[in-house]
Amino acid sequence: MATKQTNVKPTADEAVAQLKEALAGAGIVLPSLDRDFASPYLNLVELGRVRADVAMRLAEVVRRGSTL
Repeated sequence: MATKQTNVKPTADEAVAQLKEALAGAGIVLPSLDRDFASPYLNLVELGRVRADVAMRLAEVVRRGSTL
């Protein structure tokens, strides 16, 4: 299923909120997930560091979702 692309760029805050919600739905929490305060003009999201088991769970969810 294709998704519609738009020219509207999300803010880092919006992206963080959406990602936190999606990850929570999969039972995943990235404790350091936040916008990058060091370079606000770049609109970056800081994913932070996670334990190896959380990274493995995230990889599993991404793989499963990529086959939709």
